[in-house]
Formats: sequence, C-alpha cells, structure tokens
Amino acid sequence: MKTTTKDLKKVLENALLKEGKMEYSLYEYELEELLDDFKESLLEDNDDFLFAITTHKNDVTGHEDTAMVLIEPSGTVHINELARDKLKEEWKGAYEGNMKKIIPDFAKQLYEDNIPVNGVKAALRT
Repeated sequence: MKTTTKDLKKVLENALLKEGKMEYSLYEYELEELLDDFKESLLEDNDDFLFAITTHKNDVTGHEDTAMVLIEPSGTVHINELARDKLKEEWKGAYEGNMKKIIPDFAKQLYEDNIPVNGVKAALRT
C-alpha cells in the first residue's frame, strides 16, 4: 500500500513534534551525499542555517523511517535528533508553531518524491 500525504504528515509530526526516533542509516542513504549541495545553497542564499528531512518506508519493518540534517554556515552538520534539537534552539519558542505550518507542505513534497529543504534567515539576532 502506497504511503499517503496524510501518512507522511503523521510520520513528520512524530519525528518533529513528538520526539520520534530518527534513523542514521537513512541519513547516510538519502541526505549525506547531498551535503555539498546543501552547503553551497546555504552560502549562496546567505541563510543562517538550512535543514532537510526525508522519509523512507523500511523494507524490513514496513514503517516509515525519518532522517534529518541541519547545516550551519560554519559547515557544522547536525544529524537527526541533534538536528531537531538545534532547530528547536534556533527557533526558541517558535519551533512548534513553525513546524505545524510547514509539515503539511513537507509531507506533500515527500509524497512527490522530493526532499524538503528549508533555508532559514533569522529576523533578528540578540
């Protein structure tokens, strides 16, 4: 049975809002090879950070696994739960609200076999 956008939305909500486990092997499989492109995009767009998330149906368990990466302009790479934690830190009190806004679009992109990538510029730094 094909995963629906509704299913993907639930998977993303679990990973991003409910502290769900992420899979390092999926990061290696789908995101690691894109790091140079992500870093280039981050610098070209002069973003404060960039993050991407992916899902993939696990052939053994049949469940959708997730992986995430967050990159800083310094080149520091945060993977999976550490990426989520860093994003929470960067967005402080706005994390949950921001995620609720972008998860439906991320689910749609994943359903269309695209990896959602989001470059972020901070409005103000204190």
